[in-house]
Amino acid sequence: MHEVSDVRVALHQAVLGDMATSKPKRLQKSLTYQAEDIEPSDLARSCASEDDFRQTLREVSSTDRLVDMWRKRLTSWDYADGPSWSQASSRTEERRGDIYDRLELGPETRKLLSQLIPVYKTEAPVVISDTHREWYSTTELHGREWYWPKYLDLLSAKGWLDHAIGAVNDASGKVVERLANPSDPEIYQSRGLVVGHVQSGKTANFTGVIAKAMDAGYRLVIVLSGTLNILRAQTQRRLDMELVGRENILRGASEFESDYADDPAWAKGQFATFGALPSALGGFDIVRMTTSVEDYKSLLQGIVALEFEKQEPALPLYDPQNLHRSSARLMVVKKHKGVLAKLVKDLNKIKTPLSEIPVLIIDDEADEASVNTSNPARTAKRTAINQKISELLRLLPRAQYVGYTATPYANVFVDPSDAEDIYPKDFIISLLPPDGYMGARDFHDFDLPIDAEERTVANSNEKSHVRDILIQGENDDPCLQEAMDMFILTAAMKLYREEEGGLGAGHFTHHTMLIHESVRQSVHRELLGRVTKLWWGAGYTGENGHERLRRLFESDILPVSRARAKGEAVPSTFDELARHVGTALNRIGGDDQPIIVVNGDKDIETGKADFDKRPIWKILIGGQSLSRGFTVEGLTISYFRRSTNNASTLMQMGRWFGFRDGYRDLVRLYLGREEIVGRRKVDLYELFEAICLDEEAFRSELRQYSEPVNGEPQIRPKDVPPLVSAHLPHIKPTSVNKMYNTRLVERGSAGDWHEPSAYPKQTAVSDLRHNVNTWTSVFESLSTEPKEFSHPGDGRGKYRFSALTGELSATEFLKLVSDLRWSDDGVRFLPNLAFLKKITQGERPKVDDWLVLAPQHNLDNTFTLEVNGRSYSWFARDRRRESLFGAIGDPKHRPAALRIAGAKTEVGNEVTESMKSPRRGVVVLYPVVEWDNRLEIGESGDIDPGKLVMTFAFVAPASSQSSDGRVVRFEAIDSGKGLVIDVGE
Repeated sequence: MHEVSDVRVALHQAVLGDMATSKPKRLQKSLTYQAEDIEPSDLARSCASEDDFRQTLREVSSTDRLVDMWRKRLTSWDYADGPSWSQASSRTEERRGDIYDRLELGPETRKLLSQLIPVYKTEAPVVISDTHREWYSTTELHGREWYWPKYLDLLSAKGWLDHAIGAVNDASGKVVERLANPSDPEIYQSRGLVVGHVQSGKTANFTGVIAKAMDAGYRLVIVLSGTLNILRAQTQRRLDMELVGRENILRGASEFESDYADDPAWAKGQFATFGALPSALGGFDIVRMTTSVEDYKSLLQGIVALEFEKQEPALPLYDPQNLHRSSARLMVVKKHKGVLAKLVKDLNKIKTPLSEIPVLIIDDEADEASVNTSNPARTAKRTAINQKISELLRLLPRAQYVGYTATPYANVFVDPSDAEDIYPKDFIISLLPPDGYMGARDFHDFDLPIDAEERTVANSNEKSHVRDILIQGENDDPCLQEAMDMFILTAAMKLYREEEGGLGAGHFTHHTMLIHESVRQSVHRELLGRVTKLWWGAGYTGENGHERLRRLFESDILPVSRARAKGEAVPSTFDELARHVGTALNRIGGDDQPIIVVNGDKDIETGKADFDKRPIWKILIGGQSLSRGFTVEGLTISYFRRSTNNASTLMQMGRWFGFRDGYRDLVRLYLGREEIVGRRKVDLYELFEAICLDEEAFRSELRQYSEPVNGEPQIRPKDVPPLVSAHLPHIKPTSVNKMYNTRLVERGSAGDWHEPSAYPKQTAVSDLRHNVNTWTSVFESLSTEPKEFSHPGDGRGKYRFSALTGELSATEFLKLVSDLRWSDDGVRFLPNLAFLKKITQGERPKVDDWLVLAPQHNLDNTFTLEVNGRSYSWFARDRRRESLFGAIGDPKHRPAALRIAGAKTEVGNEVTESMKSPRRGVVVLYPVVEWDNRLEIGESGDIDPGKLVMTFAFVAPASSQSSDGRVVRFEAIDSGKGLVIDVGE
């Protein structure tokens, strides 16, 4: 029977291998055909039937080798993007049904396969794309694919799950198919942006893109890898290890001549290998123009290394007869003016016409240094790195540019009409976080419907992973000491899991703590002294230190890990863990250097954070070098006090995001709750929460608008800038002067809470009075007694509030908001006004009336309307930049308003439920008194209407969504021609 099983595996392997480069085909016919080549033939024929396959599926487990082969192939078909053989969406039961139909499987076989190999139903990457020419398919490349299949095998060998490999295949394919065809005589430069998450595996995606692009014919790949040597070297090694391979690195040299001769992974055979140079095996070679230790340098001997071979000299390089017989060149280049200048100079010297070379430029951390930050209104001169990238794109007309970043705002605000800049005119692709990724949501309690007092380490991410840095005066040493104690305990926990939990010795290669308080080297010098003193004074081997660790284990580690370890080993007492503490201390400080400073200051740097060359169990002190792009391996404890007024920069400093295999429950984030940004005190936890919400909102908007309407994209990349928002007014997404190229004409906000912000300035007294008069009749019509609203809570306890209520007809509300005056002549409100007009006055009106809520609080903050003498609550709000208000509404008012407008499920409040109506919107009034005017209110509440700002929020009925699915309409400003182009119809 075992012999028959081996034959069966060989037979199905041949069948699935034949289908790998095509579509699913009739299984019975394929089995019969392949059985003729299997020996001995009588055994093969006995396995060559669907009946045999079905019987085998009844007997095997999900881990059987045969099932594993089928899982890989079914997953590949499940994830295929727009195949000719199926109209169903990827990763759906409908797609799987099409696969079974093509295989002509019977009902029971289908059922058994689906039980063993269910459809992995993750969402696909979000694509915002202009139309593109279809050219890329694995069918066309059949026989030419070399590096992509090898990369897939390597990912599988590393233990990647099939659906994760399928996701990389899908996402990388979406990028490559939007590049120009490298063998097309017509020249076209595609420019795109791939948006990942901080430390979420963007490199895996662009490695896949490079592999597929090279196989398709791209022959020069330039990877722009950050601004620091440490990041460039990390990226070079990753590409060399997973793509280039041993033979291309050595090129006939001795193993010991490799730049990785002292790299443990090289000695262990963990670099990709092909058995011989790919060109000797029918493939093509990759020539490295940079190494792990050498950035790009001016080439010698007539730039021979950059000269491309032509088998047919009379034909251009991009002709298939030359292209697929030429080696590819790869260089990983630091974004440095001098380095890029050398590259530009050398390219100008080579004999191969630059117009013939298909080039792929991958820009890692594309929002750093690459974007032109010079204000075009003040100077025509571009910033240095941007200028060099522009020169490369100008020199290399067949160059395709793909930027990668987790913080895309700077890139989407680039002028789309600037032909020499890097605006992603062709596509923006938003990647999903992979399985196992620990991101923003894992440290915050977004939308958690549990009262604050009922939250525990079992149901609250914040309580499990986040710890406050409490500062007494200027001293935070007690908190820093606790964080270091936690670092020791988690180190011991990792050792315990290796020994007691079955993970095996060496599972945790690295264990690190990162302290980030500043980018200034002088601060690092002082911090090194403090941390060193705390380490040697901690008394970890003495009674005091021992008891301190015991208390922290029992109060923190034990309850969190019991609730969140998810099967990982957890000691029941500190005594079970204690014997691993000594080993942990020895690993961290046994060389008398427990601390590594990574900041470029050679006088105080105490070691290298080279995670590739050796295991690192250390405390790291760093700033910019460790805050963008560079992966801090084994990061378990983060002590973070640095802030900024820029959301992109702050998010990139979130090194605690990433993959935490086997120790998610041990991760701790110590955050400053009262740090200074400019002149403002901020809570860093709330700051990160706000920018994480901004990021989620942006990605959500991209997903909403990515669905085509009548086969056409709703929006194109140039329409994306208005989708960027901010939850905190003092934190900008990126530089303001990059947000001037696109105007939003209409924005559908059905079921969304929206707050206008551009109210008249304090100096525009007549406009303020006009707005008060416009709203006066509404205030007069409000109920005399408030109603009580409540909601169980979505993050901050039970939400209760009182509000006066009233009603406006649809036409009354539209007339009212049309008559309001604004500080910007209504420019910012126009998109919303256009939407309100459409749902009120369109051919099919979608709103009947508006419920008006005027929240009342228990404070003495009231004003009196002269016309009726009634008092109403006012709210204290201040403006941000350009006289705009930031957040106006109170979060506790939102659930009731959203429920009444049909955008939220039942909240369990009778008052709220009684006011709900299918075509009803909600208006929430916020009379605002600004800081400078608070003393202007009389004892009886009298106030000059010119000192009162009548602000409001509104929620349009959820049922008012456009029937055709179109939710936005834009005007794009062509700054080069001075024209406005309506792109919404």
